[in-house]
Amino acid sequence: MHIGSLLIELEITNGRTLKDKRHVIRSLLDRIRGRFNVSAAEVGRNDSVRYATVAAVGVANDRAFLDGMMSKVASLIDREPRVVVLDQELEFL
Repeated sequence: MHIGSLLIELEITNGRTLKDKRHVIRSLLDRIRGRFNVSAAEVGRNDSVRYATVAAVGVANDRAFLDGMMSKVASLIDREPRVVVLDQELEFL
């Protein structure tokens, strides 16, 4: 069994209020969960209007499969026009 953890620091480009930010983050997390069957949540910078830290965690029998899936999750986030990826970290347990 392999566990992959992806941690991504984001800047919300049009975040003026916490409500704007939460709308963007909630939409992004729902798409990640629905498309890739992974757990995803906002895990940091909860009170910041312009910044967020999100994490996605998946479990699989094959590490190569998990690596590919996490790359697709990162790609989906990178393609989101309302956010800028500042940093990302992928870790396997």
